[in-house]
Amino acid sequence: MKSIRLREGKERSLLRRHPWVFQGSVARGGADAGETVRIESHEGRFLAWGAFSPSSMIRVRAWSFDEAERIDAAFFQRRIARAVALRARLPIESDGVRLVHAEADGLPGLIVDRYADVLSAQFLSAGSERWKGVIADALLAATGCERLYERSDSGVRALEGLPPVKGWLRGQGATDVTIREHGWQLTVDVAEGHKTGFYLDQRDNRARFAALVRHFGVQRVLNCYCYTGGFTVAALAGGAAEVVSVDSSAPALERGRAHVALNGFDAGRASFVDADVNALLRERLKAGERFDAIVLDPPKFAPSAAHAERAARAYKDINRLALKLLAPGGLLFTFSCSGGIGGELFHKIVAGAGLDAEVDGVLLERLAGAPDHPTTIVFPEGEYLKGLVVLKAA
Repeated sequence: MKSIRLREGKERSLLRRHPWVFQGSVARGGADAGETVRIESHEGRFLAWGAFSPSSMIRVRAWSFDEAERIDAAFFQRRIARAVALRARLPIESDGVRLVHAEADGLPGLIVDRYADVLSAQFLSAGSERWKGVIADALLAATGCERLYERSDSGVRALEGLPPVKGWLRGQGATDVTIREHGWQLTVDVAEGHKTGFYLDQRDNRARFAALVRHFGVQRVLNCYCYTGGFTVAALAGGAAEVVSVDSSAPALERGRAHVALNGFDAGRASFVDADVNALLRERLKAGERFDAIVLDPPKFAPSAAHAERAARAYKDINRLALKLLAPGGLLFTFSCSGGIGGELFHKIVAGAGLDAEVDGVLLERLAGAPDHPTTIVFPEGEYLKGLVVLKAA
């Protein structure tokens, strides 16, 4: 077994069970891409078993902190079975479920979502790539599914020295799948949809939006960065009379229109606009329009903390415009999925937007990803999605 020896004092994070070893922490040692290595302290004491990645700044990702554990097919079968069993215990009102959430499930670099009877997986690290065949077989055995689509086409793979890969890994057939969510129906294309096909992390936030639309008697909704209209369906289910949905992807908007029809809503209550959100917010504000509720669910503005300052300006601008567009007493559902923007900073950004808009409001709730996207105590970096519900002052 090959070993990696750390520099003096660089073992602290591993002693706290944090799974990452950065390039600068390694004193000596190496291995092939994805090969299992023994991680040792400067003095030679065992710290963890991990997957080596010669191309990545994260040079080793820990599989296990148990010296007696072997990283073999049985290891992956146990970890996957444990992850699937956890989801079975959670109160999830959908057959679209995140089954494996990378580091949070002890499987760094592996993302697996289940859409009805189809699995969609991303192998984003050298370690998960090396064990891909074993992992695929373990997933089918643990779930009873027969089809697994690979969506390893994220740019993150380039940081691992891996090329993009996309296609059926197990089984074949149509890539369009219909899932149920809180009594609604939504369609997913595992081949062309964002990430593994859809944003399952917003599942419970969509339900909460429907409930608050109903509670406050919201009539007019603006859904920004709407993608395929998940929050649009939620707003209509909550009783909104009109929902304007905005995105810059024509295929996503077309699927959003189909979702309105699929769920039996009057097409006249929903309009879909192909536009830049920032420009549309300014245009509607200039026209003197007002909305009773606005959803801001933008793409990742800050992939890392290094991009936080620039991203903060972008988040502040769209929130300032949205707060001005809201009618008095209106609801703002605003989100950041940027790992480089923490919850406290996001709150400060929205507060600054309110000051610039000369608007006050009550922070009704803080929102996060659905529970099948867990954040563990030892890996706080996993908490990427954060949201605020603001009730504008009347």
